[in-house]
Amino acid sequence: MQTTPFAIPSKAAGAGRTFALEALFWAAAVAAIFLAPRRLLLLNEIAILGLFALSLDLVLGYAGIVSLGHAAFFGLGAYSAGLLLLHVTTNPLWALFAAALSGGVLGFATSFLVLRGTDLTRLMVTLGVSLLLGEAANKLHDLTGGADGLQGITAAPVFGLFRFDLAGHTAYVLSLAMLFACVLVARRITASPFGMTLRTIRDNPLRAAAIGVPVTRRLVAVYTIAALFAGLAGGLLAVTTQFVSLDVFDFARSADVMLVLILGGTGYLYGGLLGAVAFKVLQDVISTLTPQYWRFWIGLLLVALMIAGRDRLGAVFKRVPRAGGPS
Repeated sequence: MQTTPFAIPSKAAGAGRTFALEALFWAAAVAAIFLAPRRLLLLNEIAILGLFALSLDLVLGYAGIVSLGHAAFFGLGAYSAGLLLLHVTTNPLWALFAAALSGGVLGFATSFLVLRGTDLTRLMVTLGVSLLLGEAANKLHDLTGGADGLQGITAAPVFGLFRFDLAGHTAYVLSLAMLFACVLVARRITASPFGMTLRTIRDNPLRAAAIGVPVTRRLVAVYTIAALFAGLAGGLLAVTTQFVSLDVFDFARSADVMLVLILGGTGYLYGGLLGAVAFKVLQDVISTLTPQYWRFWIGLLLVALMIAGRDRLGAVFKRVPRAGGPS
């Protein structure tokens, strides 16, 4: 469609609203350090879950790859960071690097299996990888601690200056900084020609291949990057809590991050982040009221949202920017 002179001011205004919304989001995240000092542990969980959701959104929302075992990368990253802190160095930044690297390597190694077949095949393969890693962590008790988890993990102060405290100040700032950096990287990726070809592949892989897009290489690349982000999220959990258990591989963790994307919307840079905020706040509030049945109420809310229609839910995030352009 040809752009008219009247459309240019409209696009500029949309870009301004986009920047204002993004600035407001991050300003609120930073202000929470001072306005909610007693809730920093919860905010740290939100930041980690947001990063995990962002990683899944790269493969689901942009590339159209459905995964039920995304926790495999998260769990491997958590154990890699925990083992490094326990046996090699207490430097948290090196632990995060190891977590991201291990997640990326696993993503690259399994991408060739995941990309074969249809969506149902991909669901089973991703779930199978996660289950295999979880069982391996359970059996290798001498290395992973088995059902007892990795205990005695110690993380040194970040840059030798900022110690991890019980209130979660350093933990939240570190997780928020990593989340912000990954959002910038994801924005750059999805707004590039590479990101545009991912959308083409998602919508019609046969047509994408026909016009010369290297479909397999593109999907392997984005799957590896998403796995790297998920591994980093797992590493943040290990570093900030200084404990790793088998539940990092649980199916419930993969299901929760899928629910986060349903709440926030796929194909948005901020859909997973807003979904993580909504999910964790709901979990915190409802579990306080009914500790045994909080999942029932969240499930009921999800059913209500589906009955109301995703378009109505999407309207809540209509002004949240899609990667690659203003809304």
